[in-house]
Amino acid sequence: MSSLIENISDTAKWVAIFRAEESERPDAVFHDPFARRLAGEKGKQIANAVEFSKKNSWSFVARTFLFDEFIMRHVNQGFDMIINLAPSLDARPYRMKLPSSLQWIEVDLPGIISEKEKILDFEKPNCDLRRIQLDLSDEKERLAIFIKLNNEADKALVISEGLMIYLTSEEVGSLATDLSSQKNFRNWLFDMVSPGLLIMARDKMGSALEGSNAEFQFAPEEGEAFFLKYGWKNIESRSKLKTAAAINRLDEEMLKFAAIPEPEGPKGQFPWSGACLFENINK
Repeated sequence: MSSLIENISDTAKWVAIFRAEESERPDAVFHDPFARRLAGEKGKQIANAVEFSKKNSWSFVARTFLFDEFIMRHVNQGFDMIINLAPSLDARPYRMKLPSSLQWIEVDLPGIISEKEKILDFEKPNCDLRRIQLDLSDEKERLAIFIKLNNEADKALVISEGLMIYLTSEEVGSLATDLSSQKNFRNWLFDMVSPGLLIMARDKMGSALEGSNAEFQFAPEEGEAFFLKYGWKNIESRSKLKTAAAINRLDEEMLKFAAIPEPEGPKGQFPWSGACLFENINK
């Protein structure tokens, strides 16, 4: 298995397969015609090899569905810039109905950007797409880019899909601080897991990531409150499990679990994951 997932970009191919499979359903809740091409044969091999993720592919479908909804809401509210941090093989600028005037900024590692650009070379995005090559762990260069983008936007939404779980608490705090210091970065959308789900994910999928520099790490005990001291106030969180039930993507066993009320506030050992929207309190 370790030979299949060699680096963090391979996890993007893995997730793209689930977007492709959803897109090919007659009752698809989103359509990503580029997903199978982006996943390639390697994405298919990884998805088939990691049984736990294949069984729970509803989680990735729900996440994509929720992020699409949040993004369109912000576009309709007049946000003029979307800043996608570590988008990997995301193809939203090409597949979503976005205004041509919308600035869509992708910030990612040079190798991942190069690979995606080759695959999508002859495709035309629906908005004003720009890609910035950057290792987000380079704090000095990261802050310089954030300052520049802040000066180019009136109302920006930052999104980080599938990123946070791979960071340490210190790395998340540093990133959150740099983002909240930009007053025009109004909202921030990302997915998060509870400590209970982190333990489960490590147990069921951790071995697949060994040697890939992609370790599951971030699941704060305080839940969304973790971000308040870094300038971000939670304004909405939506459960992936509840969403998957609503869009009819769960089997009977998981539907029973989805009927259980979820804890208010920090989720602790309850296995929870969701899309979380935050507001910049420094704006």
